[in-house]
Amino acid sequence: MKEITPLTSNDCFTIFSRVKKEFNFPLHFHEEFELNLILNAKGAKRIVGDHIDVIDDIELVLVGSNLNHAWFTHQCKSDEITEVTIQWHKDLFDDKLLKRNQLRLIRQMLERSMKGIAFSAETIRNISPRILTLNQKNGFDSVMELISILHDLSSSRNMRTLSDSSFSDFHQPSNSRRIEKAFEYLNNNYDKQISLKEIAKLVNMTEVSFSRFIKKRTGSTYIDSLNEIRLGHASRMLIDTTHSIAEISFNCGFNNISNFNRLFKKKKNCTPKEFRESFSGNRIFI
Repeated sequence: MKEITPLTSNDCFTIFSRVKKEFNFPLHFHEEFELNLILNAKGAKRIVGDHIDVIDDIELVLVGSNLNHAWFTHQCKSDEITEVTIQWHKDLFDDKLLKRNQLRLIRQMLERSMKGIAFSAETIRNISPRILTLNQKNGFDSVMELISILHDLSSSRNMRTLSDSSFSDFHQPSNSRRIEKAFEYLNNNYDKQISLKEIAKLVNMTEVSFSRFIKKRTGSTYIDSLNEIRLGHASRMLIDTTHSIAEISFNCGFNNISNFNRLFKKKKNCTPKEFRESFSGNRIFI
């Protein structure tokens, strides 16, 4: 299942923290990098790529872009599982920047995370207080602290690669300036009715040619791609606002709330109401 995260192009990262009794999100992947700190969950099962393991009391895992992952309750008996999830865009750090000597270790770690990385108990004990208090920082300081945390993780000892083979290649779309232009337009106009004719004209292609092109490049049809963008913005509104589900449906370009509910459940395995309730913890966008 592909997760449509609520991060927008204007965000650097999001941090979501909560205390819960069980894990209930299915196996999924997304383009964003994810750092997951989990406390008090001994006996839970973790799947990253093709690696399956039962975790201990403390857990810190870095998941690369488009890598399958999930945690399951399994044998965990805790009523107070603490979970802090940090997600950031895969292009937050420019390739040219990461090639600088001072960021070499971060670049190597991010490359290695395409197979998933589990950090040692010693590293978790040293880093977890900073992750747990990251949501208390604001703006620029938050971004600098995230970079500092990633730097310290990249130089830590005894990190383990989890998956024997990366699953991300199955989900990586090919780079294309036309695709970027089309998706930029869709992200800026998702609340409007955008016809195939309109978007094809934008990238100087016929409707038939663009339909084939986007399917080949992304693996999705034009309508599916537009709906994914709309659902991503809807997810953000469900978390960020108190607007009714009907209002959010309309504001995201869905004129039919039944269709919105059906598509949302198909993509996320839950209704918009259930999704909103599941994010009852503290989520902050930086």
